[in-house]
Amino acid sequence: MARLGGLAGGIAGRAAYGGLKQIAGGKGLDPRDLLLTPANAQRIAGELAKMRGAAMKVGQLLSMDAGEVLPPEIATLLDRLRSDADPMPPRQLREVLNAEWGRDWLQRFRRFDVRPIAAASIGQVHRAVTKDGRDLALKVQYPGVRASIDSDIANIAGLIKWSGAAPKGMDLAPLMADARAQLHEEADYAREGRNLDAFAAMLGDDPAFRVPARHPDLCTPNVLAMDFAPGTPVERRTTAPQDLRDETARRLVDLTLRELFVLGRMQTDPNFANYLVEDGGRIVLLDFGAVRDIPPEVQTAFRRLMHAGLSRDRTAAEAALEETGLIGPGLSTRQRETVLSMFDLAMTPLRTPGAFDFGASDLPRRLRDMGLEMGDERTATHVPPVTALLIQRKVAGMYLLAARLRARVDLATVVERYARESLG
Repeated sequence: MARLGGLAGGIAGRAAYGGLKQIAGGKGLDPRDLLLTPANAQRIAGELAKMRGAAMKVGQLLSMDAGEVLPPEIATLLDRLRSDADPMPPRQLREVLNAEWGRDWLQRFRRFDVRPIAAASIGQVHRAVTKDGRDLALKVQYPGVRASIDSDIANIAGLIKWSGAAPKGMDLAPLMADARAQLHEEADYAREGRNLDAFAAMLGDDPAFRVPARHPDLCTPNVLAMDFAPGTPVERRTTAPQDLRDETARRLVDLTLRELFVLGRMQTDPNFANYLVEDGGRIVLLDFGAVRDIPPEVQTAFRRLMHAGLSRDRTAAEAALEETGLIGPGLSTRQRETVLSMFDLAMTPLRTPGAFDFGASDLPRRLRDMGLEMGDERTATHVPPVTALLIQRKVAGMYLLAARLRARVDLATVVERYARESLG
């Protein structure tokens, strides 16, 4: 909280100085332009990365919604929050593990890498080998994360309102309440362990995917132990043979549709770091903290939306978008038309016979530009349900991944099975 207070004070000071410079130059004042400068955004990103926990997670969520909550130039700068956080120093790590496993915990391991192999908003991951030969990835939660969630969310909401980042009249309370609940879920390592077990059971017979096995004897409320899974980060597969890139993208799109329409449970974080690819092409799925159950009524709404998009029925699409909550009364007529046009454009790969070439398409850029243009109006006050936003973000993440891989995917064939089952 003190760090947030210092951050707000620093931003205000920079804004005041910038305002004096503008007045001296004979220019008019726009407080929002003074507050939301690139320099301030850089400082916000840096401070949230140091704070980790809920504050950083909210920054990550904001950075992935350019033009919806924050101005695009600010969201772009906050993009750094999607990479590594500042890790715990070794001394702090030892104190955390002393509290979780007892002071003699190191005797249980043949090898323990103090340097984390990953560091994110809520915890960091260490590789270790136990005395009985198990090669593990240990996810260790930062101290105080759960206790700080409520206050961090409240302070971030205040910072957004104070800075004028959100459109006037937008009610952020429901969004922040859901974000608070989601963060408490993600910080619950026992829950994530259950999600890990559930996905391992659901996908256990699928040779296309691997879900690391959990090791309960080393799990605590602040430590999640699982198999170490070697593999290449999916976004580094850009130089792999075309057929391997195509198959990787196809499998992940298929899994997203299966989660939505069949399993009723979705891993909603589209971060590319959550996917590794083994030498044989099998995909390793990581990080099950952001799993969300998809209620039957939400599945039905998205089924109707998919059928409307495939048939290019604009009236049905508008009704389905309202049913999902992605559009609502807080949008102007122009904004509603923009959303409908974006949806129709996004359905293009699913309606295209044969392989759609994401590498040769400017579809992601066009969708981004349309979204940023709508965001620039800054008059929308409609806040969609968080579940719908998370589904939309996961689907958008798969599009971006396919584009990054320059994949060619026959999405029409992939979707056909789910469309047929949906009509069932």
